Amino acid sequence: MSRSLFLVLTLLSLIWGGSFFFLKILLHDFGPWTIAFMRSALGLITITLVMLSLKKPIGFRHISWVPMIIMALINTAIPWSLIAFSETRLTSTMASVLNATTPLWTLAIGMLFFKAVSGRMQWLGMLIAFCGIIVLLDVNPVSLVSVDLLGFVCMMGATCAYAIGGQLSKRLPGNLSMYQITFGTLLSSMIGSGGLALMTESFSFSGFASASTVASLIGLGVFGSGVAYILYYYLVQKGGPEIASLVTYLIPITAFVWGYTLLNEEITWNLLVGMVFIVGGVFLTGRKEKPKAKVTVGA
Repeated sequence: MSRSLFLVLTLLSLIWGGSFFFLKILLHDFGPWTIAFMRSALGLITITLVMLSLKKPIGFRHISWVPMIIMALINTAIPWSLIAFSETRLTSTMASVLNATTPLWTLAIGMLFFKAVSGRMQWLGMLIAFCGIIVLLDVNPVSLVSVDLLGFVCMMGATCAYAIGGQLSKRLPGNLSMYQITFGTLLSSMIGSGGLALMTESFSFSGFASASTVASLIGLGVFGSGVAYILYYYLVQKGGPEIASLVTYLIPITAFVWGYTLLNEEITWNLLVGMVFIVGGVFLTGRKEKPKAKVTVGA
């Protein structure tokens, strides 16, 4: 891996790992749907400015908006609000580790509903990751689990939404660029989450008086939802999907650093062991089995 790819990968993992920290700060002043709306809006502004500066066509009329809106709500608005709500009941580090199970749910949903092919390595990886979830929940005969169940269910719901949305995104018309997909996704997410925020949550401008709130909004919206997309697609183009997928394994580690140093969150044994099992399982599910060599029998 070149030095530039390594630096971009590290920066992307810090940005996305920091998203869980930024959410924790913003939840003091705003509700989950409001946060999803502001995150989408700032990301949309960022990607629009980038497209204009690079002279990339937006092609508003060429976007198939019905499938785009459905995909964006499932893949962006809903999981972003669920993750925010789950962090009202879970630590940011716990949420980041559970978020790392997204590739597992993507594989499982792909097999169940989208005819995705799997092998023994994928099944083994899913089993190991499931064991990691059990360890993470700290299952015991006294309290059954030591993690808030509602927060856990919401976080799992977010990862499932990501998985379904990821499968739907593959079925968008192939004539759209990565910039147009990002633009359409963030615009649809902004409108959807904004509407639900107006109907279900109260809003106050007093939250913007805090410097930490404004900084967290910039970190989550501009960097986490705008710049991060560009960095990710840079990794895909310059290093390939395999290099880009490495960020999945680094996000929990950087989230640990953010949570421990800035939020004073406790790092427990089951959190560390559960993370190792989950990340290891995700790694195995991403491996492709080598095709068996054909044996040619001489005449």
